[in-house]
Amino acid sequence: MTAYVIGNITVKNPEKWAEYRSEVPATLVPWGAELVLRGKQAKVLSGDYRHTDTVVIRFPDAKSVAGWHNSPAYQALVPLRKEAADVDLVSFEGDG
Repeated sequence: MTAYVIGNITVKNPEKWAEYRSEVPATLVPWGAELVLRGKQAKVLSGDYRHTDTVVIRFPDAKSVAGWHNSPAYQALVPLRKEAADVDLVSFEGDG
C-alpha cells in the first residue's frame, strides 16, 4: 500500500533550510519516493495550524518510509533540519 510522509514546517533559518531542501531529494531516490508537494500555507480553512510550509512525499510502501527515515543518508541531515526549521513529520498509508 502506498505510504506518504507529510512534513509540517516552520522555517527558522532560511539559508540552512535551503541547504537541507537541496540535499533531501538524493536521499529519496533509493527508496522509490517522489516529492508530491512543497508548498506555503495559503489559508487555514478550519481549526488552528501553526506551521507555514508543508511537504508531501509519496513512497511505495510503509517499509520504504521507515528505510528512508532511518537511512544513514537521511539521518545525516537531521541535525541540519533541526537547526533550519521546526518540523513535524508524520507518515500515512493510503490507496492513492
